[in-house]
Amino acid sequence: MKKLVGVTIVLLLILSACSKEKKGDDTIDQKVKSVITRMTIDEKIGQLVQKNGGSFSDSLIKAGGIGSILNEIDVETQNQIQKIAREESRLGIPILFARDVIHGFRTIMPIPLAQAATWNSSLVEQGARVAATEAASSGIRWTFSPMVDVCRDPRWGRISEGFGEDTYLTSEMGAALVRGYQGEKLNDKTSIAACVKHFAAYGWTEGGRDYNSANIPENELRDVVLPPFKRCANEGALSFMPTFNDINGVPATGNEFLLKQILRNEWKFGGIVVSDWVSIIQLVTHGVAENEKVATRMAMDATVDMDMASGSYRTYLKELIDEGEITIEQIDEAVARILKVKFELGLFENPYTNPSDFPAMLNENHLAIAKKAAVESAVLLKNEGALPIKKNVKTIAIIGPLADAPHDQMGTWVMDGKKINSVTPLTAIGEKAKELGIKVIYERALALSRSKEISNKEAVVKAARQADLVLLFLGEESILSGESHCLANIDLPGAQEELVNLIASQNKPVATIIMAGRPLTFERIVDKTSAILYAMHGGTMAGPAIADLLFGIESPSGKLPVTFPRHVGQIPIYYNHRNTGKPANNTTWQKLDDIPVEAPQLSIGNTSHYLDYGFEPLYPFGFGLSYTTFEYDKLKIKSDKLAQNDVVEVAVELKNTGNYDADEVVQLYIRDLVASRARAVKELKRFKRVHLAKGENTVVTFELPVSELGFHNQQMNYTIEPGTFNLWIGGNSNAGLMTTFKVE
Repeated sequence: MKKLVGVTIVLLLILSACSKEKKGDDTIDQKVKSVITRMTIDEKIGQLVQKNGGSFSDSLIKAGGIGSILNEIDVETQNQIQKIAREESRLGIPILFARDVIHGFRTIMPIPLAQAATWNSSLVEQGARVAATEAASSGIRWTFSPMVDVCRDPRWGRISEGFGEDTYLTSEMGAALVRGYQGEKLNDKTSIAACVKHFAAYGWTEGGRDYNSANIPENELRDVVLPPFKRCANEGALSFMPTFNDINGVPATGNEFLLKQILRNEWKFGGIVVSDWVSIIQLVTHGVAENEKVATRMAMDATVDMDMASGSYRTYLKELIDEGEITIEQIDEAVARILKVKFELGLFENPYTNPSDFPAMLNENHLAIAKKAAVESAVLLKNEGALPIKKNVKTIAIIGPLADAPHDQMGTWVMDGKKINSVTPLTAIGEKAKELGIKVIYERALALSRSKEISNKEAVVKAARQADLVLLFLGEESILSGESHCLANIDLPGAQEELVNLIASQNKPVATIIMAGRPLTFERIVDKTSAILYAMHGGTMAGPAIADLLFGIESPSGKLPVTFPRHVGQIPIYYNHRNTGKPANNTTWQKLDDIPVEAPQLSIGNTSHYLDYGFEPLYPFGFGLSYTTFEYDKLKIKSDKLAQNDVVEVAVELKNTGNYDADEVVQLYIRDLVASRARAVKELKRFKRVHLAKGENTVVTFELPVSELGFHNQQMNYTIEPGTFNLWIGGNSNAGLMTTFKVE
């Protein structure tokens, strides 16, 4: 009897908790409805308007004519605006202040592409939490991040803002940012709303040109491009942003298939959809709307709730309602979604910002997270013994334009970071060298990364000759990547290759550190340097992170989130391609120099490759070296016959066989060997970052539901087909132990 009573009490407590949670949701919905029933049509339209800071009058706020303000970060001004909105407007609806907080506010984390190279979603989440806390202390409660555009073209400048070429890795990183921004409780003063962008296929634009058209089959859209967006929606992201470009001829801002059918109806997304900057009126430029009024109707029909900066909603919505082109119900639905987010963020209860309520920006904890992210994001691509710096090195020459570039090391899309807070590699290495009694000689060599002439060649040569080790800092300035900064040529810019040749001719050990916003092509210098550390743009603490890596205080552990081509002409080149009917391999590669004069034009035995650059990349997806070595052994699968509701359970033994304590990113890939639609030769499905002391070994386990092995068939239905699968576990997409299993 006592046991029965205990169970009953537990059930009642659970039901009570569920009831309270539901009641809380109902309370917000009821509050939203209560506000909407009292709103005039002008006040409703006002909530759908986002204005740029400084582009409006106090009277417009008082009239309830603005729902959100972009790029106003002065707290005193914000509080004055909120006071008018809350205390002088008729209904007291607060303003939602927004800002592009892409990879940090004042403490700048590595660029998102570099964060993906950490393969550490927990660390990425911590970085987003830092960014949210600092942004919220400046009154910002909405950021336009994460960008989860899968991209296979490094010519596209915005590849720096995303997480690379893989669907699963991008999904994990995007979800981590959503959690970090929005925190455990949305109404906490440090939580800010995430905005998932750019929905969808922005990374698919032709030729890697920004804002360009994307032509993509629906199955590719659903299997490769959309899953990261859906993952972020499932994580609770409060808002989405459609992309600038057209997808199969229909611009996303007016694309009912994407926004209404998939996002709203299939995924049941109930958050805000905000246009990108003036993208509503760009529907006219695209050629799908006759004029701005028609463009406004198209955006509203596609369920775009808020107009960023164009003014089209404010100008045309009321007229469209009067003409019966759109309904008041559409307006009410959009207003409800916006008000709900404002209630969820607690803006009605606490609209004002007091910076003293928050931890200081750039505090010790924030900088530690930024440094750790920079350490784990750096990828060691080559090492012939030059690194870590040996004890017998007495003089180091630091040469190159990126060694002391405090602005550029922060990377693209930094709105509020200050270069005065950046600690550069030159500064950090100098401090470490002083402690060890090592002399440092510095020569910039190039004024900018794109400079076409080496300045003071004699001094550069002299510095190299005097040194026991040359640290050569190359790459690209931050302005050479990011939005609207696409490149047809992604070689090392300017005279950097000439600089490498000049240094190499001095016959000294050279370690090259490349700081960039994208994969660059640098095959011609690989044999001329003893080590290559690809550090990308590492943020505020890039210098101390690189110094720790170079001196062996930390071992490199980053892994590439994108394939590195040998030549720009290989693009697109990515690991998860389909096999084709004539797959390339090393025995069938017909090399250009081996073709006889007047050879017959035959196709027999030919395969899919380039005569001049073959078929393999310079470095594969998932690749990254360490100062130690890791050995994989004894791959075991619990069952090699599985039903569709089963879970694949695998284990592998991992051993640190070298002389350094280090992290390894263990990666699991699968291949569906036979299906109704040709599948990729490999697909990343799981990964784990594992720390092992030298000589230590451990068993790494993975669980992979069979339900995640499906794809969209020719009828666009998600299906898991029976058949045989290969499974690999290893340190990159081109290595690993393999086993097989069957889905029945």
